[in-house]
Amino acid sequence: MKTLIAVAALGLVSACASHVPYGPAASSSAAGYTSQKIETGRYRVSYTDKDPQRARDMALLRAAEITLQEGNDWFEVTGGYTDASPAGRGGGTSVSVGGSSGSRGYSGVGVGVGIGFPIGGSSGKVTEVLDFVIGEGAKPDRPTVYDARSVDINLRGNAP
Repeated sequence: MKTLIAVAALGLVSACASHVPYGPAASSSAAGYTSQKIETGRYRVSYTDKDPQRARDMALLRAAEITLQEGNDWFEVTGGYTDASPAGRGGGTSVSVGGSSGSRGYSGVGVGVGIGFPIGGSSGKVTEVLDFVIGEGAKPDRPTVYDARSVDINLRGNAP
């Protein structure tokens, strides 16, 4: 029995520590990317992950992929936001008080105190959403403009 519990705990910790491989999201709430063409040359991508930095990097990687697929050289982030899900963050404290009365005049009062510990980090999700336009030729010299090939080369190694 102890072995079974140990194996289950190990599986839970390793599942929390690993990332879903880079790719499209299986559903609207799953990890991975979604892409939407807004109009000619204008797109929106999102990437959902447990790690905020990875979500940002993978959203940029997806923007670079779309830019290159469309035969362009650079993309400019024109807007976006980060949506962090507070669910499942773990940790914290709670206090509860309860009372009861039973038959024959007996009654009771209880007080409980709980403390939560997050194990394996946060299980909440972060979704990075980017709106961007694509372009060709020389890359404009603005901090919001990215060279698609450079982004693809530099971030693809972070996409298991």
